[in-house]
Amino acid sequence: MDKLVFIVDDEPSILRLLNHWVRNLWGYNIESFETGAEMLNNLSKNPDIVLLDIMLSDSNGLDLLRRIKQHNINIPVIMLSAQGSVEVALESLRLGAFDYFPKPIDSNRLEPAIKNAIQTFDLQKKIEELEQNIQKEYSFDNIISADKSMQDLFKMITKVLNNDITVLIEGESGTGKELIARAIHFNGMRKDDPFVVVNCASIPRELLESELFGHEKGAFTGAHQRKIGKFELAKNGTLFLDEIGEMEMSLQAKILRVIQEKEFERVGGNEVIKTNVRILSATNKDLTKAVENKDFREDLYYRLNSFPIKVPPLRERRGDIVVLIDHFIKEFNEKMNLNLKGVTKSALKALYDYDWPGNVRELENTLERCAILAEGDQVDVKTLPSQFNSRGSRLRISLDGPLFTENSPIIPFERLKEEAIRHAIKITDGNIVEAAKKLNIGRATLYRLMDKYKIDANRN
Repeated sequence: MDKLVFIVDDEPSILRLLNHWVRNLWGYNIESFETGAEMLNNLSKNPDIVLLDIMLSDSNGLDLLRRIKQHNINIPVIMLSAQGSVEVALESLRLGAFDYFPKPIDSNRLEPAIKNAIQTFDLQKKIEELEQNIQKEYSFDNIISADKSMQDLFKMITKVLNNDITVLIEGESGTGKELIARAIHFNGMRKDDPFVVVNCASIPRELLESELFGHEKGAFTGAHQRKIGKFELAKNGTLFLDEIGEMEMSLQAKILRVIQEKEFERVGGNEVIKTNVRILSATNKDLTKAVENKDFREDLYYRLNSFPIKVPPLRERRGDIVVLIDHFIKEFNEKMNLNLKGVTKSALKALYDYDWPGNVRELENTLERCAILAEGDQVDVKTLPSQFNSRGSRLRISLDGPLFTENSPIIPFERLKEEAIRHAIKITDGNIVEAAKKLNIGRATLYRLMDKYKIDANRN
C-alpha cells in the first residue's frame, strides 16, 4: 500500500512489534521514531496516520497530539499507553485522537482501527478537494465576461456576500442567474452549509408546497411517510427560489410568512419549525408588471427585492461572445478530447451577429454541437444550425416575416412541431411553463405533445 504510517514509541521491543504488524503483515509503508522531536521534524511528509505513545522519553504524547493537530487537524492519531488510565484516554479523545489502545496492544483490534482511520482521512481529503473545486467553480473569476456592465455587477454582488439580505436576480433564461446565485453562496459566510435549489416553474403547483415545507404522513393521498422539505434541507444555508414569478398567490403568502417569522409548518402538521436560511430568488418575468396585474404579491416582491440584480442578455454585451467562444472551445477540447483552434472568420461573424434569444446557454449548446461536427481544427459556418445563414447576417426566427423561402425544402408538419418543442425545451432549460408560453400553447398541451414525441425535459 502507498499509505504512510508514523509509529512513535521509545520501547524498542514494542517498536519492532508494531513495525512487523504494520509493514510485514498489513502492508503499509512506515516510518518509526523513538522521540517526539524526530516525529515533529518529519511531519511535513504528511503521514496518513500516527501511532503515538503517550509516555515518551523526551515529550508528552498529549502535547505531541496537539502539535500534530495544529499541523493538520484531520490526520488521525491513535494513542498507545501502558498506563491504562480512563482519564488519559478521555483526554486523548477530547484533544482529537481517533482511538486509544492500552498496552499490551491487541493486534486484532488495532488493524481495523488503522484501516478505518485511514479511510476516514481519505474521505475527509476528498471532501476538502470537492469543496475547493466547488468554490473554484463558482468563484466570480469563473463567470466569463469582459463586459463592463458585468464587471460592475460583480462588484455589486461582493457587497452581499457576508450578510443575509434577500437578493432578487432578474434576467432572461440562459443568462446565468443560477450561476450568480451559487457564486453568492459559495463565496459568502454560508459557504460551508447547504445550497438548495427549487425551480418553481418545473414543479406542479399542487406539489410545490410539499416540496418547500415538507409534509407529514397522511397529509394527503399518496403521503405514505413524512417528507422533509427544502427549507429544512437548507438549514443554515441558502435556499434559491428559481423562477419565483411562477409561484401561485396562496403559496406566495406562505413564503412571505417564512421570511417575516422565520418559521413554518409541514403540510398536514402542527409542529412549528424554525428556520434561518438565506433566500435568493430569480425570475425572467417583470415582477413589477406582475404586481400591477395582481399576479404577484406586492409585499412579497418588496421582501425579495431588497437587493435587485439585473443580468443583461448576451445581445446587450456582444463583446462577451468572443470571450465565451474561446472559453467553451477550450472546455470542449478538454471534455471531448478535441484539438480545435477556434472558429473561422465567417463563423465568428455569424455567431456575433446572432441575437441569442437563449443567451449564454444557447451559445454553449450551439458550440458544443459545432465542436462535434467540426471536420478540421476550426468550427466553420457550415456546421452552424439552420438559424444562421452562410453570410453571417442576423437570422433570428420571427413571426413578423416568412420562415421559408422559395428554395426551402418542404418539411412534414409533425416534424416541424416536434423540432419546435425540442428547441423550446432546450432554450428554456426544461422550464415547461416558459416553454409553453413561448410556444403559445397550454402546459397540458405541451405535456401531451412531449409524451407523443418522447421528449424528456431533463435530457433534451
